[in-house]
Amino acid sequence: MSFKQLSEKINTDTVKGITKLDPEPAAQKAARDKELAAIMTGEDQRLLLVIGPCSAHDEEAVMAYVQRLAALQKEVADKIFMVPRIYTNKPRTNGDGYKGLLHQQRLDEGSNLIRGIMAVRKLHKRVITETGLTTADEMLYPENLELVEDLVSYVAVGARSVEDQQHRFVASGIDQPTGLKNPTSGNLTVMFNSLYAAQQKQEFIYNGAEVESSSNPLAHVVLRGALDETGKNIPNYHYEDLLNVVAMYKAGNFKNPFVVVDTNHDNSGKKWEEQVRIVKETMRNRTYHPDLHQMVRGFMIESFLEDGRQEPDGQVFGQSITDPCLGWEKTEALVRWLYQQA
Repeated sequence: MSFKQLSEKINTDTVKGITKLDPEPAAQKAARDKELAAIMTGEDQRLLLVIGPCSAHDEEAVMAYVQRLAALQKEVADKIFMVPRIYTNKPRTNGDGYKGLLHQQRLDEGSNLIRGIMAVRKLHKRVITETGLTTADEMLYPENLELVEDLVSYVAVGARSVEDQQHRFVASGIDQPTGLKNPTSGNLTVMFNSLYAAQQKQEFIYNGAEVESSSNPLAHVVLRGALDETGKNIPNYHYEDLLNVVAMYKAGNFKNPFVVVDTNHDNSGKKWEEQVRIVKETMRNRTYHPDLHQMVRGFMIESFLEDGRQEPDGQVFGQSITDPCLGWEKTEALVRWLYQQA
């Protein structure tokens, strides 16, 4: 067993220095981060949408999408706060397939992670600088967090990662809101164990040193549905599911109870059109119970310029090459509908 070193040791300070935010966008980010924290604590009752492509595989297509999102955000800002998904690492169940912008900057070229670090930072910075929006990314690799933590406003921990102790402990030291998904089994106890760990101080080895984390009071749960042993989808966004999650929040010693419903993945069975119905059903369910109205205030929506998906060698500008997404027209209509309901 061995590892072949492919690069010199990465100097994180140098990488950050090359792509750090200028004072004006840095101030914009700080202001947005403060707004988002107020939403998570309940001081601000706006809805949160973590919305955008399944994977950010094409920088120019992502920027075209986010420019449209920024214009829409201005129209709905008093009721809805949107954080664009700039997911640059993609989990692969068996290790094969497209692994995200970090690994592969051009679909017709091989993997280059050093170049990928700069591509990832450049894209997050472009979104902030050119649109004023701040971004979300997935923490697939905990040791890579420090390479983007100064640029993102929201961090997601996926269904395959949420049971991992390193992800839980690193999440406990993140300053930004961190969404912890239920595992693919759908076991909510596992998710709440992860939440508890993320909301405590932890001591562990991180990037070669012993550290103590601060605890993350803005960590929260994300419901993304489940798969049974036969591969059948088991949604967990229905009224009874939400009440169960509220009860588990109340039974534990958790800070800032907040529930995000992931409208794709195993909640929709990756039937991307179903995301609209799932949002509408969840909003209706919120009206039936005060605890749901208070706690269930977030959605994760997979959305891009074009409906559906294509293979990685496809040439459709703004269409996903991973999970299928809502196209822009349906996305805009859904956000406007949410605005009327909020």
